[in-house]
Amino acid sequence: MPRYGFQCQNCGKKFRKFLTYQEYGAVEVLCPYCQSAKLSRLIDKVRFAKSEDSRMESLESTFSNPAALEGLENDPVSMGRLMRQMGNEMGGEELGPEFDEVVRRLEKGQSPEEIEKEMPDLGEGMGAMGGMPGMGMPGMGGMGGDGIEDF
Repeated sequence: MPRYGFQCQNCGKKFRKFLTYQEYGAVEVLCPYCQSAKLSRLIDKVRFAKSEDSRMESLESTFSNPAALEGLENDPVSMGRLMRQMGNEMGGEELGPEFDEVVRRLEKGQSPEEIEKEMPDLGEGMGAMGGMPGMGMPGMGGMGGDGIEDF
């Protein structure tokens, strides 16, 4: 069943509503917060399917350039950008709830060591993330939370 995003023009809150194709446009949708019918439709992100080969080529071009990786261990913002790119190239694969949180912290300039101290249980029970200096954080994966509730 498709879910449709809405923003209430009365209270400003965003939400998603599960509707069948038959219900969409035929059933009145009300804001679950204030019961207003004054809603605007939100358009979700569009994803393009890429083949495994295409995704690997994109990542290979990044990692085949040593200059692009130079100094990453001393630059958390660049490391975060690279990790976000890697996550995006993984397509729709679920990477787990920690990935976006770690990337967000790196992009704000927090060091991997600080993140490990503040998140000691990060990815507990999963293999260590290899190849990224200072990133002994196991099993990081995408949070997926965009702050919009489903109803």
